[in-house]
Amino acid sequence: MSGYDLSYVALATNDAPGLAEMFGNTLGLEGERMAAPGGEVYVFTAGASAIAVFDKDHPLLDRPGETGVDHIALATDDPAKAAADHRLAAFANSHKAGVGNRKQVRIDPTTTAGVRVRFAEPIDKPKATPGRVERIDHLGLASLDVSADEAIFATNLGCAVESRQTDMEVRTVVESFTSDKYGAVYHNRAPEPVGGLRVLFISVGDFEMEFLQEFDPNYDRVVEANQAGTTKQDQSAIGRFVDRRGAGLHHLALKTPDIDEALGHLAARGHRVIDTIGRPGSRRARIGFVHPAALGGVLLHFVERDEL
Repeated sequence: MSGYDLSYVALATNDAPGLAEMFGNTLGLEGERMAAPGGEVYVFTAGASAIAVFDKDHPLLDRPGETGVDHIALATDDPAKAAADHRLAAFANSHKAGVGNRKQVRIDPTTTAGVRVRFAEPIDKPKATPGRVERIDHLGLASLDVSADEAIFATNLGCAVESRQTDMEVRTVVESFTSDKYGAVYHNRAPEPVGGLRVLFISVGDFEMEFLQEFDPNYDRVVEANQAGTTKQDQSAIGRFVDRRGAGLHHLALKTPDIDEALGHLAARGHRVIDTIGRPGSRRARIGFVHPAALGGVLLHFVERDEL
């Protein structure tokens, strides 16, 4: 098996016109309004993939009334057959039309480690244009067990494992012993982990699914408001998300050639950002988050990195 491409990723927001304006006018993505049961949605092209922007109360969502990344739709010409071939349980009466009035099948997330997945016929999305956003870099997913995620999405669905890594933030203590007779002696204690994540990247089409599991859930979960992010804060955010919503889709990341310019451009246009310049992230990247309040409850960040 060769895995799947993405039909679209669904974002649920308190402000669909505002988020659409940011994707279209501010970031320059090509988009259009597309028919769907329950009302039209905005669809934008990012690389070879599509982003569908829904009002949070749209009936086609898995969790109407909640904001964030709602579901992903994997492209296939026969959604019902794809679900059956992989022995993934579909919800009753879920074989119906979706975005673009294309057929889709909604999968029970208990069979996909909490990830809300649909198999869907491909949609006719606008042609991509180069610019401030190159493509979707990855979708972040809060995980309880990255090994279980790998079994589902790599072993069963046939998607390739791009890489595995562990992100850690450590504290290093230096003791000094200073004497007027014997001089100064310095002793380094062993580094002490204070936060971290186990990370698994699985390729889907031209982007990756990034599964994030707390390295040790016993660490204090601290998220400092109005401060640039850190690895410890990232771990805390994932842990809190799992406690509140369970495992599943967490954030969208867009690949950009110049992260400082992208973040500065958004800030200059009045969009609230968490990171004003890029900071270190996974895969030797620089990353920077936009505040979800600026996007109607959707968590999004930019990624600048070289391909290996």
